[in-house]
Amino acid sequence: MPTDFLAVTCVAVPAESGVFRAYERTDLADAYSIPIPVGSTTNPEQLASFIFSGPAPWVSRLMKVRDLLVAGFGLKTSDRLAKADAASKVRRIGFFRIYSATENEIVLGEDDSHLDFRLSVLCTTSGSTPAPHRLTLSTVVHCHNRLGRTYIFLIAPFHRAVVRSSLRRAARRGWPKAANG
Repeated sequence: MPTDFLAVTCVAVPAESGVFRAYERTDLADAYSIPIPVGSTTNPEQLASFIFSGPAPWVSRLMKVRDLLVAGFGLKTSDRLAKADAASKVRRIGFFRIYSATENEIVLGEDDSHLDFRLSVLCTTSGSTPAPHRLTLSTVVHCHNRLGRTYIFLIAPFHRAVVRSSLRRAARRGWPKAANG
């Protein structure tokens, strides 16, 4: 696979994204973009499922540490989130709740006592070859209190590393093929 398809680029949160104006005030907003090869799906729900289904082992270990640390503060753990809505039939991808989905974007996230966050998986036309599409993963966070702001301050570097790693890992694994391809 050409290395161009592994290049994760830090970009502004796209104005066309559903998370662009999700909160009046954000405490964290970032976005990372990667090209999607010709013949790959551009379905954002399939892309999100693929990205979040195969985390690197270090990411899984980091999430376990995170869960152990935050449980003591009464915050939601990833396991608790993944099981939270089984009875209510709220749809999730991994432990992320699905808030909305369109042809080009799926918005995931969660609300908690310390902060709310939204995560967008947006597939857009890049207008260039060999990758006519780009996937942009954007995150916006709104903190409710000092605990939320402290939490974001501490995890932001890990969050950015996880997002970049997840996009590169998905590209290395090979994006799912388009239904008609």
